[in-house]
Amino acid sequence: MRRLYFLVPDTQMAKAIVDDLLRARIIWRHIHVLADHSVTLDELPEASLLQSSDVVHALERGVALGGATGALIGLVALVFPPAQLVIAGGAVVGLTVAGAGFGAWTAAMIGIAEPNGRLARFREAIREGQILIMADVPPLREEEISQMVAQHFPQADMEGGEPTTPIFP
Repeated sequence: MRRLYFLVPDTQMAKAIVDDLLRARIIWRHIHVLADHSVTLDELPEASLLQSSDVVHALERGVALGGATGALIGLVALVFPPAQLVIAGGAVVGLTVAGAGFGAWTAAMIGIAEPNGRLARFREAIREGQILIMADVPPLREEEISQMVAQHFPQADMEGGEPTTPIFP
């Protein structure tokens, strides 16, 4: 899937674009609308925390850093066992998993309060009252959907697209 971004000046145009996307068989759950808190998004698919916050990126970093820290602590405990205890490899695995879990939890708590870094280029326009429409479309239909929106709504700014999934799993 590819995520297309459109900036529109008002909710009426946003509703019309969402209706056109639905008629073009883009599923409701693949359309996300983000606006300033002063704008009411009646009958529009509002962006969830996954789209509007940095929780996913923070979660990835938290798992990596927490897991690495847990593994390091486990290895140190294996090499220098406390109070003459015998520590096996299971402790390293356990501490790695515990560290990854703790890192994921704390990073997600922080990331949920941070705005999505991918949407930084749209922050000023959203603050000024514009509405951001994000549509997840199949790569083969990207050009078709972009042309449809540009043809029906010349006032809508097509702001490009990007993959919705990372390159490396």
